[in-house]
Amino acid sequence: MSENSPSEAQNVPVSNGAGTQKGSQRSLFIYTVVALGLALFIRFFVAAPYVVSGASMEPNFEDWNYLIVDRVSYVFGAPVRGDVIVLDLPQNESRALIKRVIGLPGETVVLSGQKVTIINEEHPQGFTLEEPYLDAANLTGSNELTMELSGDEYFVLGDNRRVSADSRIWGSLPRKDIVGRVFIRLYPLDHIGIFPAEARYTE
Repeated sequence: MSENSPSEAQNVPVSNGAGTQKGSQRSLFIYTVVALGLALFIRFFVAAPYVVSGASMEPNFEDWNYLIVDRVSYVFGAPVRGDVIVLDLPQNESRALIKRVIGLPGETVVLSGQKVTIINEEHPQGFTLEEPYLDAANLTGSNELTMELSGDEYFVLGDNRRVSADSRIWGSLPRKDIVGRVFIRLYPLDHIGIFPAEARYTE
């Protein structure tokens, strides 16, 4: 007998499609749950969207700037002077602010008029920050302040010093209240960029 010719008929079940439909629905449900879980994980632990509201970071950030904030970088490294960050206001953690890191843990920050001086181990006599990203029109008024930072505190300022509510008003920023680093600006389209308006200083 040829192997290609079966000797008897075989009973083959005929599907009406119900099993396949149930399997597809189950797969869709699993994919949806996984996708939702992944989206929530990214939203709360990796990156989060924020929209700028207010003038405290003008001229570098304005109303309706759409930002993606990186929540991961500071898990592996500390904030750096000049980073633009999103933080939870220490006195009201339901309120998020965008500011620039000026003073680092263990340093002393001295404000005199419009001059910012940093005193640390490398510069016991202090050095003055050069801040070309500021608009002279936003530097009215006088600032006279000296603040010593502990081992987990930062000093932050808004770029619009005339209106910004920052460490000059509510004090130092604990490390735990830093949400993350501004990673991408997606809107407006003509200002799209990575790490927008970050600054690095000559010390």
